[in-house]
Formats: sequence, structure tokens, C-alpha cells
Amino acid sequence: MATPLESRRIVIAGASSLLGAELKTLLEEGRFAASDFRLVDEEAVAAILTEAAGEPAVILPVEEDSFNKAWIVFFTGSPAFSQRNYALAKKSGAHIVDLSGEFAGHAEAHIWLPNFDDLAGTPFKKGAFNKDASILVVPSAAAEIIARLAIALRPFALSELTAVTFQSASSSAGKSGVQELESQTGQLLSFQPLGKEVFDAQVAFAMLDRFGAASRHNLQTSLDILRREVHSCLPDDIRTPALQLLHVPVYYGTTVTACAQIEASADAAALAKSCASTGFSITAEDAAPDNISSAGETSLQLAPPRPDPSSPGKWWFWAAADNLRLPAANALKLAERLLE
Repeated sequence: MATPLESRRIVIAGASSLLGAELKTLLEEGRFAASDFRLVDEEAVAAILTEAAGEPAVILPVEEDSFNKAWIVFFTGSPAFSQRNYALAKKSGAHIVDLSGEFAGHAEAHIWLPNFDDLAGTPFKKGAFNKDASILVVPSAAAEIIARLAIALRPFALSELTAVTFQSASSSAGKSGVQELESQTGQLLSFQPLGKEVFDAQVAFAMLDRFGAASRHNLQTSLDILRREVHSCLPDDIRTPALQLLHVPVYYGTTVTACAQIEASADAAALAKSCASTGFSITAEDAAPDNISSAGETSLQLAPPRPDPSSPGKWWFWAAADNLRLPAANALKLAERLLE
């Protein structure tokens, strides 16, 4: 007989992160509301008072018994935190779901997105969905945008795809990144010295391809994770796109611009229809998506495709998604599937 939901322990490892908080909210709003929640995180942020299932709760440091009796463990903190605590979580026998990006591309990991294996048309490189996989990876919003776009363009003889992701402060460094961007904005406007403890760089009013040398947050590392996520999503017959990742001075959201080389006979209507069939919500021509329009949404918003007049068959795409709500909602759907 199946274990009742209220007896299933859900561990959110990285609970103090913005993504961890978003996931907890979605879990509590749905069919997992009565589950037994355990919140853990880094030693430095332990003892934070929060709530779970409507009751006061404290985020605890990871200890030997933190994952005992867990049904599912969500890793929502930093990649390094996930790597350090994976072995302990695995000993519990729980389903392990990684949203940190640490395990994308690992031999034991299976990538997962809603309905994506059917859209791809072929099983993932690491096999079809397996609920007993050692690790199930939910990719970032940026990776989902790029992977679904590549799948949508496959019928049009896609020969080349290049994408640039514009990463917000919350994706780069979570709460501390948002706070430093906010404080730098005020400091610059009032002609005060800048605080650079998080990024070791001016991130307010600036676009960057790297942070300062003293920052523990690294855009190249984030780009490496994005590449692994996208590569893990795509079937073997689609070449991994050329990718770049840049910091933009906004607090939340993910935006992606992409340029594709496809067959010269393709038209905008056919491209939009194919993109819609792979999960995109196509916006009106005069209402292009951005990090504000996508906030709080679980959809992938895409502007109508635009041809590049310099070359037949070259098209530009612009997409946006909520960098927190979208992966958290996908993780919730995965948890619901694991109940089947």
C-alpha cells in the first residue's frame, strides 16, 4: 500500500535560498501540503526561523541524520553544497532531485523536464525517464528555453544555434546578490562609495561577462553548468548550441536571445507554431517578453521570430522566464510524477 502523503518526508537542502523558498511555497500550496518538511542548509545560514506547512520551522545545518526517512530530497542551494551532501542524501534511499546544476551531465543523473522526452522524439542519452535514477536533474530556466528552442527548430534543418543568456542578480548570487545590487544602485545615485563584498565589481548599471577576482561567484562556472544542462537535455542528433552568459543589472528573471541558421524556406508563422508546440507561449508583436512580464509565471514566453536580413534562413529569437518559479514548478511536477 502506498505511503500516505502526510507520512512522506520532504527535505529541502538549500532551504534559505530564493529557489528553495519558492519550491517550498509551491509544495505547500499543492498536494504535498500535509507532508513532513525538513529544511536544511549551510552552517552559516542555519537557525533561520521560517515556517513550513503553516507552522514555525527552523532551517538546520546538515548533520548525519538530516536525510533519514526522507522520501525526496531537493537540492536548491549552491552546486558546492549539493556536491558535499549528495553521498549522505543518497544513503537515505530517497529520490534526489537536483536544481542546483551540480549533477547535470553526471553519469548517474537523468535530466527531466515536463513532456520533453516526447517532444525530443528520441530517448535521452542516458535513457528514458526512470523514477529510480540516482539523481533527477531539473534544469534552469535558461537551459529549458535553449533546449526547447533547439527541439522546435529541428524540423527546419537546424544547422547552427547560438544563444546568449542574460543572468539576473538572483541567479548569480541569490539573496546576497539582490541585496548588493540594490545597495550599489542607491550608493551610485547618492555618490557614495560602492560596497563590493559579494561580486567584487560594480554590478549596478553594468553588463559584465565576469565578476571581480575576489568574488566567490563566477560567471564562467555558471556558463559551464548551463552548457552541461543544455547538452544533457538534447538528443544526439542536435549539436549543442554555442552559448554565452552575461550579468545584467536586474534583480530577477532570465532572458535569452538566440540566433539560428535553418532552411531558407522557413517562415515566421511556421516557426512560431513549432515553438508553441514545444512549450513556448508566443507573445504579441507589440508585447515582447521580459523579466518583468515573466515574473510569477510558469510559462516560457517567446517573442515572434524575426528574420535577419543579412542572410537567408537566419532567424532571431527572444525569450523570457521566471528564473525561480519555472524550475520550482517543474520540480513540483516531477514530485507528482514520482507518486505515480
